[in-house]
Amino acid sequence: MQHVARSWAPAVLLTAGAAATVGVDRQQAVPLRYPLAAAVPENLPGLAGTDLVISEPQFRATRATAYVYRRYEPQDPAAAPPWLTLYVGYYDHQTRGRTVHSPKNCLPGAGWGTLAFERVTISTADGPVTVNRYLVQREGQRALVLYWYQGRGRVAANEYAVKWYLLRDAALRGRTEESLVRVVVPVYGSEDEAFAWAERVAFSIVPAVGRAMPA
Repeated sequence: MQHVARSWAPAVLLTAGAAATVGVDRQQAVPLRYPLAAAVPENLPGLAGTDLVISEPQFRATRATAYVYRRYEPQDPAAAPPWLTLYVGYYDHQTRGRTVHSPKNCLPGAGWGTLAFERVTISTADGPVTVNRYLVQREGQRALVLYWYQGRGRVAANEYAVKWYLLRDAALRGRTEESLVRVVVPVYGSEDEAFAWAERVAFSIVPAVGRAMPA
């Protein structure tokens, strides 16, 4: 009997995955509780923000329902780095062909080469969370990137886990709304200094995005 059960396991998993994928295609749009631009602080401790607009080709490529893209500059002109950026893209539902775009794929497409990668646990106002930490380089300029996925009551970093949660929630809850959050800090001094700035942003942004996400 155990041998028979093992032989059927791949087929069962394949069937379950196919059913979940069909569920993804039938999702209903779930609106944000608050607009991202209002939920995400315009100014952060020691940082003043300015809204930016992504290009039309980029917007069509991401296919996000809503987004906020901000450049933050230290209020102390002598601070380094002189600026950093925050992007939050929200998808009110996801289907095959319309899902959150992973920076792991987008950064190389924009000409950034990966120098180092790890998953790290950082502190936020809502408690510790695990995020992706990348050190990238393009034309001699290095940048420290933190990014994570946030929605349906969780913060996740691992793309495989994110995909599993997507399929499971589509099948069991009928919901696939999610945000991608990305912080980019140019490295002018040390990598640790850039990471400290990125972590400072994440500390406030995780709870801010959580307040905007559907309950």
